[in-house]
Amino acid sequence: MSQSEETNKFKLFNDPIYGFIAIPSELIFDLIEHPFFQRLRRIGQLGLSSLVYPGAYHTRFHHALGAMHLTQKAISVLQSKGHNISKSESESVQVAILLHDIGHGPFSHALEHTLIDDITHESLSLMLMQRLNNEMKGKLTEAIQIFTNKHPKRFLYQLVSSQLDMDRLDYLKRDAFYTGVVEGSINSERLISMLNIANGELVLDNKGVSSVQKFLVSRSLMYWQVYMHKAVLCAENMLVKLLSRAHEIAQIDETMFGGKELLFFLINRPSKKEFESNPNILNLFTQLDDSDILAAMKQWRNHKDFILSDLSSRLLDRKLFQIKFLPEKINSDKRNYLEKSISDSMGITLIDSRYFILEGTASNSTYVSNKEEIKILNREGNVIPLSAASEILPLSVYSHTLTRPFVCWPKEIKWTD
Repeated sequence: MSQSEETNKFKLFNDPIYGFIAIPSELIFDLIEHPFFQRLRRIGQLGLSSLVYPGAYHTRFHHALGAMHLTQKAISVLQSKGHNISKSESESVQVAILLHDIGHGPFSHALEHTLIDDITHESLSLMLMQRLNNEMKGKLTEAIQIFTNKHPKRFLYQLVSSQLDMDRLDYLKRDAFYTGVVEGSINSERLISMLNIANGELVLDNKGVSSVQKFLVSRSLMYWQVYMHKAVLCAENMLVKLLSRAHEIAQIDETMFGGKELLFFLINRPSKKEFESNPNILNLFTQLDDSDILAAMKQWRNHKDFILSDLSSRLLDRKLFQIKFLPEKINSDKRNYLEKSISDSMGITLIDSRYFILEGTASNSTYVSNKEEIKILNREGNVIPLSAASEILPLSVYSHTLTRPFVCWPKEIKWTD
């Protein structure tokens, strides 16, 4: 490779959050250029949140680059505090965070268990990393060790996945920026500057405790204002119902519109075992993105099946269902009333009316204190869990899991208490 070709791989991205983001190595440049990663440009970071926050059109591509950038900063901070992190380890942890979301499907979390069966996006990310590792002759081996928590330096894994990882630090700040929810913005630079290592684990210097408190408050606010917003919950559950109906129709309608890849997943809904045994399924998955679903919905709105047509039209035109949070799950009398009202109003069967009643539970676990806690390096040089740090508000404020059952139904059907 000539010097000019080599230099050409060290480019800059201009990011609205952090300014210029540097590509630090040829390997990372090649990964960003790969079609698997470029697909993330066509996967929205926040699913259907743009129906509530019009600016929320940023993508998984943006987020992955931002998380990699913060990881660069974190490595520099840790090295400046005297911790030995080799060039290889630095590159590998950046690769791990860059690719941590590469297995997301269309509309991110909304369809994780709809087009595919019994497989998470984390599992798909690992499969794609292993595929890339084969293509690149083992250059991702160390990154995969970090991603799967098998690297001897555990703090590298914690930079990628923990209660204070670079993934969360980027998506909170980025999502707050693009939605305009200023309460969710965090001071990621301050938090990163407080990072340290003790006993081989990632810790935070004592001076960072107040910043963690702000981080937890921001995360809680973002959950209920953005991630669990009532209209977003409703829209995402409508999309799940729509794809569930499309799965049924695809079994009997050979003329149903859809790209080759989308129709394959609608008809088959492959499981993790099938992904592992048939490499072609993973190839098909890497061709799926948000545009496949949107293009299909535009055609399905004219489909002869009423349910498929009606749900497609409602989502495309933002005619969302009514949503109501309940003190407990909807009882059978209320559900029967809704089914009968929808059946009579729409002229459909009671069984089909169930496509227009969406039930679920919204929950917010801001800080899970019974799992691996954020560790604080106190003034005496001891490592203590965040729950034992005296300067912070009682962690019960953040560690309590708030669970709220909800039900959605067409607005034209009146709810009676």
